[in-house]
Order: sequence, then C-alpha cells, then structure tokens
Amino acid sequence: MDFPDLSALEDNNQSISYHVEEIDFVFSDINQENISKWLNAVAELENNQIIELNYIFCSDVFLHKINLDFLNHDTLTDIITFDLGNAEDAYINGDIYISIDRVKENAIALNVDFNIELRRVLVHGLLHLIGYPDKTKQESELMRRQEDKSLCLYKPV
Repeated sequence: MDFPDLSALEDNNQSISYHVEEIDFVFSDINQENISKWLNAVAELENNQIIELNYIFCSDVFLHKINLDFLNHDTLTDIITFDLGNAEDAYINGDIYISIDRVKENAIALNVDFNIELRRVLVHGLLHLIGYPDKTKQESELMRRQEDKSLCLYKPV
C-alpha cells in the first residue's frame, strides 16, 4: 500500500481532523493542535504513524444508530472506532466516533474533569487502531494501563 510522503507536510498534525455531528460542541483550534501533537507522539511511541485520523464528536442518539447499523449492538457507548487501514502495517487510518453525552456522564460518574475523560476516550480510540483490544478483562486492564501511560504524556498549553 502506498502512502503519501508526509515529510512534505508543514505540520503532521494535519493528518488528524475533528468534526461535529448533531451536537453542540466546540473543540477549540488551540486545543486541536495540542491534542493532535499529543496523539501523534503516542502513535510514534508505539512505532506507528498517523496517515489519516478523523474524530467525529456526536450525540448518544447519533452513535447509537451507528452501533445498531454497523455493529448490530443495541447499547449506548462512548466510542466506536473504524479501522480503515491495513492491519499488516504501522500506518494509522481510521474514523473514531465519540459520544460527547457519554463522555460527560462518564466524567461525572468517575468524578474526573470532562477534558481528562475526553482525552482518555480520544487516546482509547487511537490505541484500538494501534492494535490494543479490550474484549477480555486482561485486555481491558492492559488498555487502561496504556491509556494512563498516554495521558501522562499530554502537556497542556
């Protein structure tokens, strides 16, 4: 599979984009740049390179419909990750849907700041694309450790 020469890009953070669907949510430009740098650093530490990564922030209703239509799951979830790349290489290409409603509720339930919980969910999706599953208890524990390790790398502006 051929990928573009990203060294020609002025800023590799352009490979990550953020979108909002059917919800009133603002993800500031400054925050986007900082988050993108952090996510690229996480990928690099895992010997991966982000080619194209789309984060789509949405509502519970929007994500529930995706969960039903594509995964046949009739449950609410905070995140659904679609790997659009080749599992055989270290290039990341995917779409990650995040329910802002779930992130808000989880932050309250876990008694953590919304932005911290949002970063956890952002990196959770990236870790899935890197190859970390979370179906079993052991996999979930490893995923949580990787999330914690990644969160420690985040440097606020």
